[in-house]
Amino acid sequence: MIPTPKSDRIALPMLLVAGALCLNAANGWPEWRGPGGQGHAQGSRVPTHWGEDRNVSWKTPIPGRGWSSPVIEGDQVWLSTAIETEARPEDVARRLKANTGDQPLTLLEKVEFRALCVDGRSGRIMRDVSLFSEREPQWVHQLNSYASPTPVVEPGYLYAHFGASGTACVNTQTGQVLWKNTSLRVLHENGPGSSAILWRELLIFHMDGSDHQYVVALHKRTGKLAWKTDRTGTMNDNPQLKKSYATPLVLAVDGQEQLLSPGADWLYSYDPASGRELWKLHYGKLAFSLSARPVSGHGMIYLSTGYSRPEMLAIRYGDGKEPGIAWRYAKGVPTMASPVLVGDELYFVSDSGGMLTCLDAHTGVEHYRERLGGEHSASLLHVGANIHIPSRDGTTVVMAAGKSFKLLARNELPGRIMASEAIADGALFIRTDAALYRLEERSGNAP
Repeated sequence: MIPTPKSDRIALPMLLVAGALCLNAANGWPEWRGPGGQGHAQGSRVPTHWGEDRNVSWKTPIPGRGWSSPVIEGDQVWLSTAIETEARPEDVARRLKANTGDQPLTLLEKVEFRALCVDGRSGRIMRDVSLFSEREPQWVHQLNSYASPTPVVEPGYLYAHFGASGTACVNTQTGQVLWKNTSLRVLHENGPGSSAILWRELLIFHMDGSDHQYVVALHKRTGKLAWKTDRTGTMNDNPQLKKSYATPLVLAVDGQEQLLSPGADWLYSYDPASGRELWKLHYGKLAFSLSARPVSGHGMIYLSTGYSRPEMLAIRYGDGKEPGIAWRYAKGVPTMASPVLVGDELYFVSDSGGMLTCLDAHTGVEHYRERLGGEHSASLLHVGANIHIPSRDGTTVVMAAGKSFKLLARNELPGRIMASEAIADGALFIRTDAALYRLEERSGNAP
């Protein structure tokens, strides 16, 4: 670890901020992974079993393509999406001829970025708001989309972030675009991935490209720059190994809120008010293209280090010591799906093969490993006494939380599931590549 001067060191018992302790999703689902960003929700009425003809209250086709998760405020369910226009063959030929080989080519002529509002009661699309468009956008990986970052919603406002393509704020009552900022650029290489978070009056997000790496905060009412802080950790000389797609987490450390921010090769801590770097910790190995969001508890933060060989790290704070790595685990660790911490157990699922792992969160000792099968991108969700594990093929495994594996259901929906789930008002919301579902216990077909 490279510390800042002693006066700036914070190494005392860590607690979640008040928002992260609020696990009741009855009043909404404001950001990726819910209240506090940890993947927890209450929801005793959420069904354990569902399917295309079981426990579906409504299903709404969603235009465009996007892997962002739903966010919910009251009866409004918001999603971001991207409408792609393919380039004409003659334009593709022109780009191929002009290409120097330094940058990947896009086969798109234009992408239009939109925000959709769905009525949570009826499933009707209430608003379809065009935010901005981009011509000849950067390419995206086949497992990514132009609308993968999840928006943030609060009463009256939606903040939709699309990485280097731009960020916009929408009045949720009128649908008016209040501001947009398209001035912040990096070369993502694989498309956008990091979701923005809201902290007090600031909208904060990562911009970790192959060319530039920094963290930025915008004033949430104007979209103007509040602060911008470059990454300072030494990284590999290869630009491809500098990129990252992780989402930060705000934690309270001895009464001071800190922005815990995973990037390539390093975990950083910043003052969220100013962007001042407080400390940084090296992972101790080559680590890039992080996508998962960290979780925290027991005085530790748990994160996946991404490519090239992912590890799950438990990073301990407290007892007057410098932050350091308490334990490592390297079998079946995901690069995409975020883990979930339930009590003393940490759960995660591998990208390929669907290897579910349960560890003792204090020690990293393995309780069990169970092969579920399938490919996984969406993050795990803890609801009630259960854990949901969605896969890309549309199957969601529901299992009981605990030190031994107990399968409760294997539920299938048509299409792919790349987005993480949301819960509000006792209902489960799942976005597939084609539609948004509201799922809840319905008389006559409950298990």
